[in-house]
Amino acid sequence: MQKTRRLILDYLMEHGQATVDELSEILGLNSVTVRHHLDILRSTGLVGKPSIRHRSTPGRPQYSYGLTGEASTQFPKNYCDLAGKLLEEVKASASPQVVSLLLEGVALRLANTASCLAPNTPLPQRLDRAVAFLNSLGYVASWEATEAGCRLQTCNCPYEGLADRNPELCGMDLSLVTNLLGVVPERVSRVVEGASSCAYLISAELTSTAVEE
Repeated sequence: MQKTRRLILDYLMEHGQATVDELSEILGLNSVTVRHHLDILRSTGLVGKPSIRHRSTPGRPQYSYGLTGEASTQFPKNYCDLAGKLLEEVKASASPQVVSLLLEGVALRLANTASCLAPNTPLPQRLDRAVAFLNSLGYVASWEATEAGCRLQTCNCPYEGLADRNPELCGMDLSLVTNLLGVVPERVSRVVEGASSCAYLISAELTSTAVEE
């Protein structure tokens, strides 16, 4: 991000709100330049619509700017490290069977937030739904029909920094795909093993018998 706009975001994160005059003084820039950067930040959804800040002394009211919720994505987060530590603690306190059950529960909860399907929905529509849902979670998913059956693949592993040390997460992904499709696929490749994608095959036999639970 451009340096001045980065400084504006940092200042607003620390102080909550600021006027153009305040930002001009802090940044050493004229008000026209500051407004230009604020307009760009507003157009990208990082800074919200200004609110009126009334003066304590006579004069025209000033407009105060603040960050939007989307702006939080521009600041470092430590979710991966926290998730790793939580998973390590769970594994240290519970048996492998219990850990697997917990992650299967997480997978089921995730799948239950996907859009609903009517009973007996054809598998291609299930796959379309699964792909859309997985993409909303950052998996970069797609599917194709092959001679062996339908192949679902995800090119991005959201847990790549953890999965190599915690293979249970791969099991959770398999449970998620199973819950989304209503059939247990065969996993044929994994990113953590050097493949370009995590891939799941629904054989031709399963394709013809898959039903919505």
